[in-house]
Amino acid sequence: MTAVSTADQPMLAPSIPRQLLLDSGYVLLGLPLALAGFVVLLVGSALSVGLVVTVIGLPILSGTLHAARAFADIERLRLPAVLRQPRIRPHYRTPEPGASAWRRIFVPIRDAQSWLDLAHGILRLIVAIATFVVTLVWWAGAVAGTLYWAYDWALPRGGPDDTDLAELLGLGGSAAARVGLHSAIGLFFLITLPIVARGCALMQAGFARAMLTGVAEMRDRITVLEEQKRAAVSAEAAALRRLERDIHDGPQQRLVRLAMDLSRARQQLASDPEAAGRTLDEAVAQTRDTLAELRSLSRGIAPPILVDRGLPSALAALAGRGLIPIELQVDPTLGTPGGRLDPAVESTAYFVVAEALTNVAKHSRATACQVGVERAESRLTVSVGDDGQGGAHLAKGHGLVGIADRVRAAGGELRVVSPAGGPTEIRAELPL
Repeated sequence: MTAVSTADQPMLAPSIPRQLLLDSGYVLLGLPLALAGFVVLLVGSALSVGLVVTVIGLPILSGTLHAARAFADIERLRLPAVLRQPRIRPHYRTPEPGASAWRRIFVPIRDAQSWLDLAHGILRLIVAIATFVVTLVWWAGAVAGTLYWAYDWALPRGGPDDTDLAELLGLGGSAAARVGLHSAIGLFFLITLPIVARGCALMQAGFARAMLTGVAEMRDRITVLEEQKRAAVSAEAAALRRLERDIHDGPQQRLVRLAMDLSRARQQLASDPEAAGRTLDEAVAQTRDTLAELRSLSRGIAPPILVDRGLPSALAALAGRGLIPIELQVDPTLGTPGGRLDPAVESTAYFVVAEALTNVAKHSRATACQVGVERAESRLTVSVGDDGQGGAHLAKGHGLVGIADRVRAAGGELRVVSPAGGPTEIRAELPL
């Protein structure tokens, strides 16, 4: 049972008056909904328990759990306005295709979330009554107090034994004293009303969230972490395989030839010193080429410039080695001491750009490329675009699967837009 979210990012906070109306409406409407749910679910539960020894009890219990699910879904629809979070609905158990009527009856009974919905439908009345009373009292105090000046004249006054609140506090019995005192009380209620209404709404919504989506959110988070772990293992395994292949095809072959050249030079040293010298020159050239390939491989793992000078300098060096013109737009603050990213995020962003540029050079037939890196709030956006032939897709490989695994392992998301004929854009969103 995992959670289904209808949005990817939290909602923006509305203005104070709008939030006050949303919170008050949520709390005040919550009582009649809680009362209706309490009556329906309590009666259904009592009937099912009383008739459990008969065949009728189980269908009634199943119907009660379905009713609890309906009330829970209504509450989940109301939660986003208060919690400013996407709506989350857990996946309930569903009957197998072709299941018999009795199997369908037992499906909600075997679902843990259905029982949590039932418990919430019965227990929420306690929270709803408390929050309803507090919110209604604060609204009444704010409205009645701030408008006291408009109806003070209409209130009946008793005899000399009738003492007003202003007189009890020593402010006198004049109309000005009464209006001033009650207006001050009303102003206090009015100022604190948004805070009190928000607190009551959060109390009611927090209880609902814990019962209706808490378990689903936890399971959803576990699922996401498991996917990230699998992606990290896959990306690391692919990187190791690629490194092993590159070493085998490059430096290892050159080292074998170097050993053969040195052995030949040793044999030629006594009989043909000039040939031995030429062989040693070839060996020196092989040594230099081997060192160059090893440096190139090390840059693909963790380039020193990335560690020493940050992401902008590392990407500039990467773009300078490109085979086609590359336009680079990188936030310069990412290279400053105070703006440096987490090493894991820097490494992932560099890997995305490096692999994407490799794919552009190998497959796109592009004549120009654009690389952008931008930090916005808590996310880093990395984009690589080209004017090539398009048609790139994660299912087709070409290194994009490795990029997707690396991004997913970092908790990010990769999107590829590459229609046939181009252009192509690879965009990665990484959390900071």
